[in-house]
Amino acid sequence: MSSRSTSSLSSSGDDTADRNSNPAPIEQHFESLSLAEPVVLASNHQETENEITSGTLNQETNDDDSRQIVSREGDAEEVAGSVEQGGGDSGGVVWERENSEAEEEVEEGLPSPRSSGYAGERGSSSATSGSRMDEMSDDSDEIQEVRNDGSLDGVSDLQGSWIPGKRHVDEDDGSISWRKRKKHFFILSNSGKPIYSRYGDEHKLAGFSATLQAIVSFVENGGDCVNLVRAGKHQVVFLVKGPIYLVCISCTEEPYESLSGQLELIYDQMILILTRSINRCFEKNPKFDMTTLLGGTDVVFSSLIHSFSWNPATFLHAYTCLPLAYATRQAAGAILQDVADSGVLFAILMCKHKVVSLVGAQKASLHPDDMLLLSNFVMSSESFRTSESFSPICLPRYNPMAFLYAYVHYLDFDTYLMLLTTSSDAFHHLKDCRSRIEMVLLKSNVLSEVQRSMIDGGMRVEDLFSDALLRSGSSPHLGQYKLPTDSPERVRDPVVRIGGPDGLWHFIYRSIYLDQYVSSEFSPPLTTAQQQKRLYRAYQKLYASMHDKVIGSHKTQFRRDENYVLLCWATQDFEFYAAFDPLADKAAAIKTCNRLCQWVKDVENEIFSQGASPFSW
Repeated sequence: MSSRSTSSLSSSGDDTADRNSNPAPIEQHFESLSLAEPVVLASNHQETENEITSGTLNQETNDDDSRQIVSREGDAEEVAGSVEQGGGDSGGVVWERENSEAEEEVEEGLPSPRSSGYAGERGSSSATSGSRMDEMSDDSDEIQEVRNDGSLDGVSDLQGSWIPGKRHVDEDDGSISWRKRKKHFFILSNSGKPIYSRYGDEHKLAGFSATLQAIVSFVENGGDCVNLVRAGKHQVVFLVKGPIYLVCISCTEEPYESLSGQLELIYDQMILILTRSINRCFEKNPKFDMTTLLGGTDVVFSSLIHSFSWNPATFLHAYTCLPLAYATRQAAGAILQDVADSGVLFAILMCKHKVVSLVGAQKASLHPDDMLLLSNFVMSSESFRTSESFSPICLPRYNPMAFLYAYVHYLDFDTYLMLLTTSSDAFHHLKDCRSRIEMVLLKSNVLSEVQRSMIDGGMRVEDLFSDALLRSGSSPHLGQYKLPTDSPERVRDPVVRIGGPDGLWHFIYRSIYLDQYVSSEFSPPLTTAQQQKRLYRAYQKLYASMHDKVIGSHKTQFRRDENYVLLCWATQDFEFYAAFDPLADKAAAIKTCNRLCQWVKDVENEIFSQGASPFSW
């Protein structure tokens, strides 16, 4: 039975969507549709969107964009809690309670809940208006992020500026600071033993873990399973995996689908370290303590949780490649293919979280989520950087019950090679393979090109579609739309440009066939870590709405609010997400998206790994 509530935590403006289920001709206009979140305060006017025409978004629009307003800002009068349960497809059981007027008056008279409540509750200093929240860090209480003073053009690096590791280990559920954390993650056993907590000492949270276990057991005793509990602005999301329970408590307004997906990734990260055979230990001893087996892995889980705020791969289920010339990537793939033919299951060359080249043995497929978890495991473990390593790992989507063996070696500070095999005694063979690969990569200048690509950075929206370059008439390539720093066009323009053409701020393009994506770099005005995190969460909501399992998926959506215009376009070949200035013209935004999608297709040999076969998952 379905476990999700119909209450909404979203606050969006203009929204419209067209469902995939509509078989009408492509040239028809967008049909008006409310947000995926059904509780809305909507005007009587309906905005007309334009459908996709001949592979492009139609540019004809209505000038009088009406607005659909969705807001929970005025919900100060309502405090409700609901327990939502699910086990099948036949409706959900919802327990709901609304405070009486007397209770509300008492709570309104209470001081700020710093002394007793969670962050984001009514009356809290963090439960401010939307505009005020935009000025504040939406996760100011999470693991602190150190500003990278060397960031390019004053744009903070949300990925690189964060220092991994667990924080606030002295806290427990009685600490005021612990209660004010906006997003908690817990792993516990079905006997109530704590296994992992994002904040605080697991041993000090034994009582709290027992409470969570009691909630799950109470609902299971009724023949159901609990998926979600709503309490005010908090969501408590449960994921039951046999004897392992995972829980997320969040007031960040992320959709249920995103939080549930994050718990799935945390569970898979644990399986990567231990395999699902850990369930047998609980079958023999229900009070088995897993913490000793996961000792020293706090940094792995904290790094993965941090990636939920900056890495689109965590919700797109796709991986990204380092931009390289087609010949360079082919040279790297050729030597990896030679190694794969010698008995290696997977050969992966990566630079940070981006793939340089990937080759698998015949009929072997690597799920993008496994790549995400594997790269997170390697990059968050300092021991891999100091020497060549040979470690047992499990790929949850490949075979969750068995270990593979990964040979990992850093070729330079950011570039590393992973060779995966099924043999536990293949270390020396993989070491010889690495020597051959490294020699070829050096001779063919692949490593130097990788380093150059990292220095150049990815695509920046302010460099796209330069008129001077478009007039040149040359064949498109990745660097064509990037103006060099000494370009006369830049010298003549002393003003720093904000955004790209027609107010474009950021975009993500996902190739469905390749399970790969490409996204632009952050640039003004998205200069702070809080602004970047807010945009990614907006993308998460848009993605969840586009792939809604209840009302069906959509082809297009156009949303406007006080922060930006969001436009999403899904076809059988790709998905495209873009953020524009909130005052951007709709027709111009659609035109820019058409041009950008065409340009991505023109340079796909440089931004995607074309040699990688599509993954069957």
